[in-house]
Amino acid sequence: MKRLPKILAIVLALLAVVYLCLEAYPRQKSTRDSIQVKDWQILWDTEGSAAAPDAPPERVLQSPDWTAMHEDTLPPARPAGAEWAWVRLDIPQLSWTIPAVMMQKVYGRDVMVYTEYRELFDAHRQYRYSMNNLLLPLRTEDAGGSIYLRMKINETRPGIIEDVAFGNFYELLNDYLNQDLLDVMLGGAFVLTGVVMLVCAMFLNRTYMKSWLALCFVILSIGLLVISYSPFLFTLYPAYGGVLQRLFDVSLFTLLPSFLYFFQAIFGNGYRNVVLHLSRIQLVYSSFCLFLLVGNVWTDERYFSLYYLLTTTVLGVLMIVELFVLLTCSVFYSLQRNKDAWIFNGGLAVFAGIGVFELLQYYATQEQYDLYWWKWGMVFFVISMIVVLGRRFAETHNQVLQYSKELEMFNNELQRAEKMEIISELAASVAHEVRNPLQVTRGFLQLLGERSAVSDKAYIDMALEELDRASGIITDFLTFAKPGAENVKSLSISEEFRHIEGVLKSLASIHHGKIVLDIEPDLYVRGNSSKFKQAFINMIKNSIEALPDEDGKITIQAVRENGEVVIQIRDNGMGMGPEELKRLGEPYFSNKTKGTGLGLMVTFRIIESMQGTLTFESKKGAGTQATVRIPETTS
Repeated sequence: MKRLPKILAIVLALLAVVYLCLEAYPRQKSTRDSIQVKDWQILWDTEGSAAAPDAPPERVLQSPDWTAMHEDTLPPARPAGAEWAWVRLDIPQLSWTIPAVMMQKVYGRDVMVYTEYRELFDAHRQYRYSMNNLLLPLRTEDAGGSIYLRMKINETRPGIIEDVAFGNFYELLNDYLNQDLLDVMLGGAFVLTGVVMLVCAMFLNRTYMKSWLALCFVILSIGLLVISYSPFLFTLYPAYGGVLQRLFDVSLFTLLPSFLYFFQAIFGNGYRNVVLHLSRIQLVYSSFCLFLLVGNVWTDERYFSLYYLLTTTVLGVLMIVELFVLLTCSVFYSLQRNKDAWIFNGGLAVFAGIGVFELLQYYATQEQYDLYWWKWGMVFFVISMIVVLGRRFAETHNQVLQYSKELEMFNNELQRAEKMEIISELAASVAHEVRNPLQVTRGFLQLLGERSAVSDKAYIDMALEELDRASGIITDFLTFAKPGAENVKSLSISEEFRHIEGVLKSLASIHHGKIVLDIEPDLYVRGNSSKFKQAFINMIKNSIEALPDEDGKITIQAVRENGEVVIQIRDNGMGMGPEELKRLGEPYFSNKTKGTGLGLMVTFRIIESMQGTLTFESKKGAGTQATVRIPETTS
């Protein structure tokens, strides 16, 4: 689930690349093998009726009022009362085995196509969608004649027809299908992606649910917009054109509030909650538009002009405002070095730039411009949104892992603190009571040793040695219970370690090692001198006992760093593994045969009492490094 957004983004990107490749190739081929027609003639018919003739009437064929047109010129002004227009195309020489003509943009709700003597096409739509893509087979004997198109014009469109080509039927069919079928495929890919995301939403945590569902509806809406905007389905399934139109409107009304909510879920409410306010306004207005859609259908489009004004013109202006605000907010977040904002801003810039340009072009041409490039802006934008959401998932996942690690660390610290508290209470209550009888017993054994025979003296000495060992353990317990809060003063690090070196130098020589000091001058900490020495003697003794048989070395370094004195004790001894490192400081854990683990436990306690920290780094066979950090003080 963590990698799903990245996978979806890759899939959409691959589909977009495939789409571009498939769309570009047939156009190059058809341009080479077909004849492009750029000139035709137009005739406004003020006498036309709804009845469809079987062939162009004689008054049309013989009319002197035909006006020459070029693909880049606008048709002449429509005469008063004229609802029908005739367009005449000259048919070139047809050298193909199966000739055909393809007209990719024919604007009219009712369209009929004829030659001089027969009908080629007849379509009557009961819904307001005027674009037709036509592919009509011809006969060889049609060469040199004309094609007549009769169209009922409800809206003034530039050129009335555009993109006319004569060529081989199968080549034009390939171009005809790829032109709009690929749009349907692209929209279907969006819809499939949205459906997959909706299914995956059932397995998501509630933390991700809102932003995930918002993106689902954005992608679904975009897919349905691309599908229902393409003229392919209107041409292939004309009976369902009204349904496709309603689907386009509903998708548009759903897209805008979903998109705003997604932005809000990812980046917040914006400056002074501007995104929140826009989201609420758009939600209310989209709901109002849905209500208008129901009313428009219920009244059989009797008030379509009002419906079109509110759901297309006003909504388009509102969309431009929203895109501008979101783009401004996104740029603001990008300037704050928000990586998600950079990615989102890239996709939004492409989409908003294309969207604003096409909308402005649409209104500048009096709503006669056909929106085309917006779907490519949508592709880039959806990919950027999926990537942003994926990054948020990954970031949240990493935060959960980090919290889990911190929780585990706090739990370990709590367990250790509980153990230390128990040992401290035990030491405080028992140590004194046990020490007194041990001292008495030791005294009597010394007296008995003076009076015993030489053969018994060895046993007496062994008993005294074990009693001293038990007394040392009790001393450690007492030190742990009371690590030395009394007699606290400023300690010179260099002086303390010179004394420690003098005590342990001979012990290091016995173990074939040496101690090297590297102490910065004028380093001071606050603490109890005897306890400070005890803590570091314990650590250095452990290092000495871990040294190899030859060339053992212990380096003690002390430096000043960020208001702390950092003391490092490094040896080239046998080292420890990860499991052993984790247990350092636990009572009764020791790598030595007769060790109790209490010495290092006491060391931890003394360092903590000085407000310091103690950490170890080690690798099996590569030595160990102990690092102590204690707040620095003045002399």
